[in-house]
Amino acid sequence: MKETTKRSIFRWIHIIFGIPIIGYIYDSPTDTPYYAWSIRYLFFPVLLISGLWMWKGHVVRRLLSRRTKTTQELEAQRSNESIGTY
Repeated sequence: MKETTKRSIFRWIHIIFGIPIIGYIYDSPTDTPYYAWSIRYLFFPVLLISGLWMWKGHVVRRLLSRRTKTTQELEAQRSNESIGTY
């Protein structure tokens, strides 16, 4: 999947999950307790995670790729050591 496609998906997730929060803010105070749980535990966390991923996702991907390379190097080193011991 291309990076532009991923970015577009995260952008639309961010926009769609932000719409109920606007309703939560501008709705009458008597109606907000009915859907406050869904805003707090569903919409806001998804909005937060998607926003952070769009902002700093490149750093997370870089750290994960380094960790994967390091793990692969350690496994290769272990296999070379085990071959040499027999």
